[in-house]
Parts: sequence; C-alpha cells; structure tokens
Amino acid sequence: MSDLHHVYLDLGSNLEPEKNIPLAIELLQNVGEVTAVSSVWETESVGYAGPNFLNVCVLLRTSLDAEQVKHEINRPIEAQMGRVRGEDKYVPRPIDIDIVLFDETPHNVQTWNQAFVIVPLAELVPEFEHPVLNEKLTNLSDLLKKQVWMQKKALKI
Repeated sequence: MSDLHHVYLDLGSNLEPEKNIPLAIELLQNVGEVTAVSSVWETESVGYAGPNFLNVCVLLRTSLDAEQVKHEINRPIEAQMGRVRGEDKYVPRPIDIDIVLFDETPHNVQTWNQAFVIVPLAELVPEFEHPVLNEKLTNLSDLLKKQVWMQKKALKI
C-alpha cells in the first residue's frame, strides 16, 4: 500500500449539525482512517444571517491525493448528506467539508483567516505556522477566541 497522506478537513454544518457532524465523521471513517478530531465549535454564520454553525477539524489518513479527496470523498459525502451546491455559497447546509491542510501544504488559504478554521485546526496542529501570517496556529487561535464569538460545544462524536 502506498504511503498515507495526512489530510486535515474542516467540517461545518448549520442544518441539524448535532446529527450531521457525527454522521459526516462516520462516513469519513468508512473511506479512510480518522485519527484525530478536534472539539466542536459553534460560530455565527459568515456572509449571511442564518443558523449558527458547528465546526470541527478532523485528521483523515488516506492514500488519495488532494484532488481525489475532494472529488471522491468530500463531494460525494456532501451530496449523500443532502448538500446542494449552487451559485450562492452563503446558504444553510447540512455539511460542508473542506481540505485545509494536506500533509504540510495549506489548502483554501482564503479561509485561513476564519476562526472556525483556525481554532479547531490549532487543536490538532498547534505548532503549524499560518501560511500567510507566519504565526503558530495556537497563538492565532488564542487571539481569535478573544475577538470572535465562538463557544465549545459538548457533542458526542
């Protein structure tokens, strides 16, 4: 078997998130090895007035490359769970799964200024440096938790 990649995924949901976050993690476990899960964090919607989101970061180990993860794991799980992608990306959703870090390579760098990405990711890789700010994630997480409303949620995963 080829070497396994370390894929850090951000999972977010604001439609029945208490049900959908654990379900998404279960589905990920069926296609790879989930070896770490951050705390679940509640944040306000970004870009529109809608239900609050729950976000979590998971570490998935897989032999697939980043494009394969996106198209063979993330998108099919999102579709299976009822996610409909349209022109408006700011709509409530049962699940959103994004690659934020593939091995040591940051993905979706435009989302790396969002507390809902940095805070859960910092729990899993606290010493990793932000790709733009060159600051350790643990330091950025501490700062963001003071600037943005978010709270840790007790959710059985």
